[in-house]
Amino acid sequence: MTTLPDNVHTILLDRDGTLIRECHYLKDPHKVRLIPGVAAPMRRLREQGVRFYLVTNQSGIGRGYFSMQDFQAVQKRLRELLRDQGITLAGEAFCPHTPQDACSCRKPATGMWKHLAARDHLDPRTTVMIGDKRADIAFGLNASLYTILVLTGHGRKEAQALEIPLPDQGVMELQTRSDQAPHAVATDLGEALSWIARRMQQR
Repeated sequence: MTTLPDNVHTILLDRDGTLIRECHYLKDPHKVRLIPGVAAPMRRLREQGVRFYLVTNQSGIGRGYFSMQDFQAVQKRLRELLRDQGITLAGEAFCPHTPQDACSCRKPATGMWKHLAARDHLDPRTTVMIGDKRADIAFGLNASLYTILVLTGHGRKEAQALEIPLPDQGVMELQTRSDQAPHAVATDLGEALSWIARRMQQR
């Protein structure tokens, strides 16, 4: 897939640095903050029938930096913040393992995608993956999804490492790209979602 799907049915979102502000090994629910500008385009896309899923690596559990209960408390707070904005996620998947565990679910492996796709009959041809790390992009590419790198969180540093151009504002689709590069780069999630919504209306 090299262009945005004509009809996006599903959007997979990374959590830290993409949907919420980056906070190193987040375990305090009081520190959960949505990235500014995400709520309105999420609602708009939900009205267009798009389903949102969260896919997140949480190696802090496996490393012992925080507990499963801490993680669930953060997730509960995130769901509350989204619900306050009139948004409900269609599903969530997370990997609690460390890189040394060599599991099949830690991004860029596609275990979380396979689980959600099998459970909810998701189609890679109508699915977009958005994240702020190369692992998010590789995960999407490995699952044959359209991918967008956001410049929040670790995104700007990752874009520089990939040696790809950066948009001043909004979204830039990459006309030429390496096998590891995303299909598009966005300044933040709100811009990425607004761009998808506009493109869907035009088609």
